[in-house]
Amino acid sequence: MRGSKTNQPSMLMLVSPGSLVPPDHPLRGIKKLADAALKELDVTFEGMYSGVGRPSIPPERLLKTLLLMVLYSIRSERQICEQLQYNMLFRWFADMDLTGFAFDASTFSKNRERLIEHDVASLFLKKVVEHAGDAGLTSSEHFSVDGTLITAMASHKSFKAKGSNDDAGPGDSNGWSDFKGEKRSNDTHESTTDPDSRLARKSAGSGAELSYGVNALMENRNGLIVDVQADIVTGTIERDAAIELINANIEGQGRITLGADKAYDTKAFVETLRDMDVTPHVAQNEQPGRRKSNIDKRTTRHAGYKISIIKRREIEAVFGWMKQPGRMKRARHRGIRRVGWFAKLVGAAFNLVKINNIFRSMQAA
Repeated sequence: MRGSKTNQPSMLMLVSPGSLVPPDHPLRGIKKLADAALKELDVTFEGMYSGVGRPSIPPERLLKTLLLMVLYSIRSERQICEQLQYNMLFRWFADMDLTGFAFDASTFSKNRERLIEHDVASLFLKKVVEHAGDAGLTSSEHFSVDGTLITAMASHKSFKAKGSNDDAGPGDSNGWSDFKGEKRSNDTHESTTDPDSRLARKSAGSGAELSYGVNALMENRNGLIVDVQADIVTGTIERDAAIELINANIEGQGRITLGADKAYDTKAFVETLRDMDVTPHVAQNEQPGRRKSNIDKRTTRHAGYKISIIKRREIEAVFGWMKQPGRMKRARHRGIRRVGWFAKLVGAAFNLVKINNIFRSMQAA
């Protein structure tokens, strides 16, 4: 029997956004994990706002909206705010009822500096990692480190000689002169739109792009991100960042192992790790007749070394997730503070997805 079209829509509905979400939807587990971590940041959130004045958008809602942006690869803050207006799944995740209006995208611009100032993304990532540790999902002895480049939100035409003005040359309609044939380097030039970015290339055969370095520390049990940071690109930034990440997250925990690729096989780096009571499970960069590796049989003869060399490759999957679903292949923001803050939030989102998948697989077993 053919159904009939109802011209008069219902004006009264006794329904909540949560009742429309399937019981086994993956976002239910992610929301539970995120809420548990955010609850422990209540004291931090209280200190961020004045006790008087007009109430602001709850910071928990802002953070969970940004998580949705990462989890669903939403390209802009304006688009996620539009989705909040009619997407019931998103409204439920952000703790919004059916009657409230979604906030404007400018809310992020007004509140971002407050969130960065109080290092909220870093604290959130740390709480997520702590909860994973309490559940026995992380290793306290075996870690891996690596770095990657992400393209900055700046064009080659903005990379100009330091101290030069922005006056357009003859026939230059967009405000920049032609740079072809000009010798440029980070020592003599900088971007006028994003001065923190640096000209760098991923490999010898690729072109140079204005970029940031993103470095991550991963535990080896389940491949969860312990910490992630954005850095200004230099020739030694991966090794320098590795030491910073260890000092910030693992110092004083006793002897640990650290897996890394061939780029970390330098005498200074290996000796620094050993002085820090860290066993360097670094891939050997040895070229017969030209270069000798700094990792010898004292390390390579152990079975644990071979395991670390295999496990450390999982960090490449972390960077792949951050760049593709997390949309960090190109930076969303300008400036090292904002790029670094968002990198930590994407790292937390990656952990939430992976932890939830682990729990779901345990329940299914």
